[in-house]
Order: sequence, then structure tokens, then C-alpha cells
Amino acid sequence: MSLADTMESLKKVDLSELDMNNLGSWPAPVKVIAAILLLLALLAAGYYFHLSDLKLELERQQAQEETLKQQFSTKAFQAANLEAYKAQMVEMETSFGVLLRQLPSDTEVPGLLEDITRTGLGSGLEFEEIKLQPEVVQQFYIELPIQISVVGGYHDLATFVSGVASLPRIVTLHDFDISPVKDATSSKLRMNILAKTYRYNEKGLQK
Repeated sequence: MSLADTMESLKKVDLSELDMNNLGSWPAPVKVIAAILLLLALLAAGYYFHLSDLKLELERQQAQEETLKQQFSTKAFQAANLEAYKAQMVEMETSFGVLLRQLPSDTEVPGLLEDITRTGLGSGLEFEEIKLQPEVVQQFYIELPIQISVVGGYHDLATFVSGVASLPRIVTLHDFDISPVKDATSSKLRMNILAKTYRYNEKGLQK
């Protein structure tokens, strides 16, 4: 059948008479055209989904490329400044060692307790407790906690805290707990506080 005959046959086909449930009864030219259209649709769908996958992969590769560029830039900067970093690290370690060596090699506990007690009494406080706690060994230093409980007025407590912080020996204050004295007729307060002093850990620095 020539192309002209096929076109003539298609002109005679009434699309409304085509039974969608019985494709086998369709005229041959219609079957051919339907098959071609279906094939084109399948090719278009496959091409579209294939391109979508390629696009997603491209975006993933572009994101990875940007990450790698940033990592390269960071590492290149670090490599270029490696010697400066090393020199800075040596300087920091030296300065840190000097500062640590400024800590006393012993706790000088008796003198420290005397200074704290004198500061509290001079502030008008009454000591209920001043008790040494077990030492805590850190890598470069050893801390000695001292549990303190005092009673006095608000301003007296503030004066005491300021006085302890101003002692020549390094003393830090932690875990403040202030509460009213229940059985007192005045406005006295009870303060529980943990003071910590430090000493140089020579063994830790040598590791």
C-alpha cells in the first residue's frame, strides 16, 4: 500500500467509531500511527527522566566541587601559614609554662586559711565552717578546694568575697549559696561557698 493509499484510508476513518477496548479491530494505518505515537511518548518520557537524573547528579557534583574548593582553600591557607602557626604554638606553650611556674609549688595551706579567716573576721562575719576538701589533680596544676560557711550581713558578705578575691594568693570562688538564718532575729544571712586555690603540677607539665 502506497503512502497516498494510506492517507486516503486514514481520511475515511471515523475516530468516534474506534473501540478503545478492542485495539485489534482498528484499521492497520491507525494501528501504525498509534504505535508510532506511543513509541514517541515512551521515548520522550524516558529522555525526560534520564535528563532529570543527570541534572540531579550534576547538582550533586557541583555541590561537592564547591565543598572541595573550600576545603582546598582552607588547607592551602593553613599550609602557607604552617610555620607561623608552629611558632605561635611554641610561644603559647612557653608563655603558658611561665604562667604555670608562677603558681607556688606547695599549697601553703596554713597561711592561706589564716588569710581567709582574717578577711572574714575583718568583714564582720562569723565562721561556721572552713574545711579542706580533697585535692583535684589536673594535667598542669593541682587545685585545693576549701568549703566555707559564714554568717553575717549582706554587705559584710560582699566585703568578704571582695577581700578573698584580692588576696595575693590565687583564690577563685565557686558555688555561692546564700540563705537567711532561720533562727536569727536580725537580718543575717548564711553563705556557703567553695574557694579553690592552686599549685603548680610539675609532673604534669613534664608529660
